[in-house]
Amino acid sequence: MSKKNTDIETIKKTSESLLETISNADVNSRISFEQFTDESTLISSDTFGTKQMKIKILEVSDEEPPFKWKLGDRVKVTKILVTIRHLTTQQVEESEFDIESIERELQEKRHYTSTNRWVPMSFIKNGYVIKSFHTRLISDAHALDYIIF
Repeated sequence: MSKKNTDIETIKKTSESLLETISNADVNSRISFEQFTDESTLISSDTFGTKQMKIKILEVSDEEPPFKWKLGDRVKVTKILVTIRHLTTQQVEESEFDIESIERELQEKRHYTSTNRWVPMSFIKNGYVIKSFHTRLISDAHALDYIIF
């Protein structure tokens, strides 16, 4: 009987120490207001409200931006990860796009390109592009029917 009591006491002590560790981690993991990103600023919806899209930057070019003094700090995006969620079925689609190669393909096939791959640093939050730049980054992929959104 005493063996059971010691086992129960050991379990209680272990659970208490785990709870203390978790509560300390929560306090130390708090972020400042400047680091907080509202999810709604990163997600864009289609016209009918049946799909949502989120774009994560996977790779950027090391090219220096022209007119830095005029247009501010910007990065040239080369690869993105597009995540589309269908709200009616809760199905999630993910695809990686090399914007640079898509831009070249569109120039060869259609003799134009509409992609603006220069994104201001202030429009990138936690590695994701805010929704106002989604159309600019996927416009060539949309023109070649790689994305239907």
